[in-house]
Amino acid sequence: MSHQTISMQAVQYTYPDHTPALQEISFLITQGESVALIGGNGAGKSTLLSLLVGIVFPTSGIVNIGGTDLTHKTAAEVRRSIGMVFQNPDDQLFMPTVFDDVAFGPLNMGLSQEQTNQLVNEALTTVGAAHLSRRSSLRLSIGEKRSVSIASVLAMTPDILLMDEPTSGLDPWSRRQLIGLLQNFGHTRIIATHDLDFAMDVCQRTLVLKNGRVVADASTHEILQNTELLASCRLEPPLRLQRS
Repeated sequence: MSHQTISMQAVQYTYPDHTPALQEISFLITQGESVALIGGNGAGKSTLLSLLVGIVFPTSGIVNIGGTDLTHKTAAEVRRSIGMVFQNPDDQLFMPTVFDDVAFGPLNMGLSQEQTNQLVNEALTTVGAAHLSRRSSLRLSIGEKRSVSIASVLAMTPDILLMDEPTSGLDPWSRRQLIGLLQNFGHTRIIATHDLDFAMDVCQRTLVLKNGRVVADASTHEILQNTELLASCRLEPPLRLQRS
């Protein structure tokens, strides 16, 4: 895994209808950090992730990935180091079988069938989904789809893993499996989530977004014990920190 950092410098993004989405966003994330991105609905979490992967581009400011400014010209190069797991697995599973879905990325990166087969098998084994290889992705449970969508990203051997609400729709067993998986990753991770107990388990650092601005950036433990801050962002403390 190559050295990777992620930074935003005074980033602003305005929707085409001139509504401001993100304002003066600045932060630096270093290799191997696991960072939660939290905030109420409409705070700008998904938009921020979209900027990091080059789905959209800043109205002003700089997004830098591993020393390269992310622009229309550099986007294809930068995306090779980033894996994005979308909130809805159906947005990234579209091939006839699970194997084909996971193989899609490596094959489009120009890897041989032999190399691709190895990466697919390793990725599916990592997420505990090797037994699903020949199944149709359309006929899987939400937890199984989530695992396969993560495998489809891992097969492209990214340095950075972005995840948008990864526990959404998971049953308790699948959620616990995902926590164990992420705790063993060496990837730099940015995880947008409303599941603050999950954030406590997998992220050492947390960024808090409110009205398109970063209003707090500190250790996850410190952030999640700040009930006044959480309330101001329409968030509840993790269940394990709530007093009866």
